Amino acid sequence: MTQLVYLIIACPLIGFLINTFFTNHINKKNAGIIASIAVLISFICSVLLFIKLQSHTKTEHIINLFTWISSSEFAIHFDFLIDPLSIIFLLVITGVGFLIHLYSIGYMSHDGEVIRYFSYLNLFVFFMLLLVLGNNYLIMFIGWEGVGLSSYLLIGFWFQSQENNNAAKKAFIMNRIGDLGFLLGIILILLNCHSLSYNTVFAEIHNLSQSTITTISLLLFVGAMGKSAQIPLYTWLPDAMAGPTPVSALIHAATMVTAGIYMVTRSNIFYLNSEFALEMIAIIGIITALVAASIALFQNDIKKILAYSTVSQLGLMFLGLGVGAFSASIFHVVTHAFFKALLFLGAGSIIHALGGEQDIRKMGGLKKALPITYITVLIGTIAISGIPPFAGFFSKDAILSGVFIHSHILWVLGLATSICTAFYMFRFLFLIFFGSFRGTSHQLNHLHESPKSMIIPLLILAIFSVLGGALGLPEIFTSFNWMAQQLQPILINTHAHHLSHLTEWILMIVTTILALCAAFLAYQLYVKKQVLPAQSEANMKIGQKIIYNLYYIENFYNYIITKPLDWKSNYLNKIDLKLIDAIINGIGKTIQQTSNVMRYIQTGNIGNYILSMVIGIIMILIFAFI
Repeated sequence: MTQLVYLIIACPLIGFLINTFFTNHINKKNAGIIASIAVLISFICSVLLFIKLQSHTKTEHIINLFTWISSSEFAIHFDFLIDPLSIIFLLVITGVGFLIHLYSIGYMSHDGEVIRYFSYLNLFVFFMLLLVLGNNYLIMFIGWEGVGLSSYLLIGFWFQSQENNNAAKKAFIMNRIGDLGFLLGIILILLNCHSLSYNTVFAEIHNLSQSTITTISLLLFVGAMGKSAQIPLYTWLPDAMAGPTPVSALIHAATMVTAGIYMVTRSNIFYLNSEFALEMIAIIGIITALVAASIALFQNDIKKILAYSTVSQLGLMFLGLGVGAFSASIFHVVTHAFFKALLFLGAGSIIHALGGEQDIRKMGGLKKALPITYITVLIGTIAISGIPPFAGFFSKDAILSGVFIHSHILWVLGLATSICTAFYMFRFLFLIFFGSFRGTSHQLNHLHESPKSMIIPLLILAIFSVLGGALGLPEIFTSFNWMAQQLQPILINTHAHHLSHLTEWILMIVTTILALCAAFLAYQLYVKKQVLPAQSEANMKIGQKIIYNLYYIENFYNYIITKPLDWKSNYLNKIDLKLIDAIINGIGKTIQQTSNVMRYIQTGNIGNYILSMVIGIIMILIFAFI
């Protein structure tokens, strides 16, 4: 088991090192193969590790590498933790991550910097694996910061564009805000528990005051808000679309944005001892879900529709965490990884076919030209819309069932989010694949299906988007819920969620009917009536314009935070240049001018020097006499 863990964590790192330090000796195709094989080996080892864990009665295994920090008060060990929660994330990260690597070989084949791209991609996977494998909060924080760095490198991969650089900086800086909260939470844990190891910290919970538990919980959640793009720290994620499309799939589906869900779930004992923190998570989660879903209704950029969809789905996951339905949220993390990776890679296939076009208003009628992409995107759309029997239906239903027990109001809001999701995703589908083509004649003449390296990952993800719901079937279908059983040792103290079978059937039927109605409405508007999105804001109604402009939240941040900081920095810069620099430069010039005068004393004539010494001695004697 130890060797498998070492291989899982080491292979992506080795792939990164090879592609980084042997760039001149590797061609573009081999770089993709090396990076993909590295992640594939990690996935195979994760599967073997999962099988080994299933055969053991002990569900938790700690692998110690070395003692990292040791003092008289505490010690921090560099340990890895293997348990059901980390295994599930290992399988998702390496499995979906491998498919994205494989897809990238075809998608990035014409890019001149593809070796650097695969180097960064492997580094991203390495840090995410470190994040979920660490046995204490400090190792988690290293991985946490590592994926932040990797996302910065990948979002700004095409750094020749200043817009891409700005998006990368925005993601990095906004995540630093959340990371500060996370770091303060870690410090508070260390001060109160004298350790950062999970088992030791969780065993000390009963010795902490309620206020301390709540403060730690909220600080940790601030970190999750940044990494998993929750209000108010969500605006970086849509802008992260500046990177290559496979990067968007990796960030949104399998790695970075799920880190907050993992961290809160790993720390579930803190939250179960703080009702206030749970309520805050639920409220922020549902607000984020609704706001992001409504914004996606009027977006026209193919990747930004999916980006706001991710923010919304993350909000639903946090809503589930906030009502204590931890296993349901993890279940949705897994199914979301399947269908969201599928949708992003499908979007990449469309962009690839259209020569980089991302505006859905300039698409249409692609069903015949891209048949495989159409079928896979259709499957992903049905899955994310929560229509049975696809994967997204069962995971969303699990969250909404838990929410219904906790609060009927939150359930209604969650249901509204699901209805919006179904509508904007079918709008997405119909505007791209139905009707007549609205692009250029050049694009029409060059339409083509993607190469096999891109199609195969789409087909595999489509299969899992259909069958993934079997991982967490509700009690009305089977007495064995695999996901809940797997996570039971981790979440043994979570709230019990039980609905009568009749109630659960009613809820499922209601959500399904409403999702189908939303899909039918989208069909009537965008296929039957062939309504097209407005070409400019001037043609929009006031409500549409507000939502299209993202509720002017970006403008609010710009006027309240960015512009005052810019003004302050410009003002301080003037003080620095005109006052501080003037003083320092003035001192330098004074010394320089004095030295220019004093250097004339150095004549090189020995007689002058002797005369100066004699005059100096006489003056000293005179002063001494006086």
